[in-house]
Amino acid sequence: MNRREFFPRQVVDAGANRWDWALLPLVLAALVLLAYGAAQMTRPFELGDPLPLSLDPTLLPYYLLRTNLRMLAAMVLALLFSAVFGVLAAKVRAAEKVLVPMLDILQSIPILGFLSITVTGFIALFPGNLLGVECAAIFAIFTSQAWNMAFSLYQSLRTVPAELQEAAEVFQLSHWQRFWRLELPYAMPALLWNMMMSMSGGWFFVVQSEAISVSNQNIKLPGVGSYIALAIESRNMSAILWAILCMLVGILLYDQLVFRPLVAWADKFRFEDSGTENVPESWMLNWLRRTRATRRLGTWFVNRLEHSLIWFRRSHDGTSILARQRQGTPTLQRLWDAVLAAAVMLAVWRLIEFVHTEVGWSEAGHVFMLGGITLLRVMVLIALAAMVWVPVGIWIGLNPRWSGRLQAVAQFLAAFPANLLYPVAVIAVVHWKLNADVWLSPLMIFGTQWYVLFNVIAGASTIPAELRHAAGNLGLTGWLKWRRYLLPAVFPSFVTGAITASGGSWNASIVAEYVSWGDTTVQAHGLGAYIAQMTAQGDFPRIALGIGVMCIFVMGLNHFVWRRLYRLAEDRMHL
Repeated sequence: MNRREFFPRQVVDAGANRWDWALLPLVLAALVLLAYGAAQMTRPFELGDPLPLSLDPTLLPYYLLRTNLRMLAAMVLALLFSAVFGVLAAKVRAAEKVLVPMLDILQSIPILGFLSITVTGFIALFPGNLLGVECAAIFAIFTSQAWNMAFSLYQSLRTVPAELQEAAEVFQLSHWQRFWRLELPYAMPALLWNMMMSMSGGWFFVVQSEAISVSNQNIKLPGVGSYIALAIESRNMSAILWAILCMLVGILLYDQLVFRPLVAWADKFRFEDSGTENVPESWMLNWLRRTRATRRLGTWFVNRLEHSLIWFRRSHDGTSILARQRQGTPTLQRLWDAVLAAAVMLAVWRLIEFVHTEVGWSEAGHVFMLGGITLLRVMVLIALAAMVWVPVGIWIGLNPRWSGRLQAVAQFLAAFPANLLYPVAVIAVVHWKLNADVWLSPLMIFGTQWYVLFNVIAGASTIPAELRHAAGNLGLTGWLKWRRYLLPAVFPSFVTGAITASGGSWNASIVAEYVSWGDTTVQAHGLGAYIAQMTAQGDFPRIALGIGVMCIFVMGLNHFVWRRLYRLAEDRMHL
């Protein structure tokens, strides 16, 4: 397995070839668009200044550029966050006790909650400039992308196959060498699939990210999300169809120019001796591999990147006793546990004080009851999603040819915002007088069920070919094949997908339980509808109460259900 080079090692001549010259216009066009979009995002702006927004379809390419730049910036930040979180949570026991619950809380906070807290600070950070509002939108998109990527890397680092860990111990690799040569390559396929899911998650919440309310003013940044919000307010079906087409174009561009080349490149990180029958292909990656100057530039950049990280290295070479993993002293561990317990007790006391003085205990009991209703929806919908998408994900992951064909389709379905289904949902519920508690529920899982699919695909695609051949030689069929081979193989990835789908479902309840089409609003009973309604009224104490109750439910669910499944995956069900 070649880890360190994006392009295959071969003798290259100096100078550019025809493939470099053919690539040059594409690179120049990308740089021009990047510079133009960045200039528009940093122009002067004061609160109250009008930001022109039109439903003219000819403006959609410009709106698509602005939205894609925000998503790209958020993706870079999410990658950096995931790397730091994954390594600290998986390697440092004391940090894990803080970071994992913190991530549970962060993924349970809705985008509306992040925006209400951060937008004023970002505007104050860049006074008189649109960049403050843009940073708030980028941060909101970041919150829809980062959590599942961080969980994916954390899960991969915790479930590296035992035989590979033993080999690393035999060779006495240092922490840096173990991470760079073993753990990161092992985590790469699942991380890439979760990057695709994160990009789709950004599209799912793009309306909430670009349509911002601050100081009793509504700011709609130029972008596809704001275009969708304006189309919904205007009941313009043709504009919604144009927005769907624009989203499809944007997703196809990302798929062909970014994700498909990365997936094809990451195939070399498979930990197996025999090659796969169907290797993922990418015309863009083949084009890059045929270049000369671009390939040399890429190799130089990767080498410089690794050299810049040399300060991570140990002073030893990995073969001495210094390379052995150090264990923390029991006294320090108990002291750290005591600090965490004191912090939890302080948080509980402040929560009790807040409820008693700001909202009252009857209101808190009512909100907990609404949280129980939403919890029931979340569990039922995730169970249904698992029954449907686990078999489909295993089949796609075991067939790389179909994986490449369905990759863009899955991204588009995962990116389809629930807001675009508001017309159908509202019209159907009102016309046929349907029960909103039942018929609005599919909107909640529509965008989050794909976390299960993408993670199961990633888990199935990393099953070694030797294990597949062994299952075939043993004649495993039917339920025995699923119970002894397929389900244990993808179980760690499924747990990661279920955790992120659960957190995403709680977030999506805000846009699924309280829907509007023009001046018609349909509301279901649940915690998401409560938060959306209080946000519309500007009742900040009750918004905080709703978000706090949602955090409690998500953390309880993760602790009593998903964490136990995580430990089961680590101990018994990884290859």
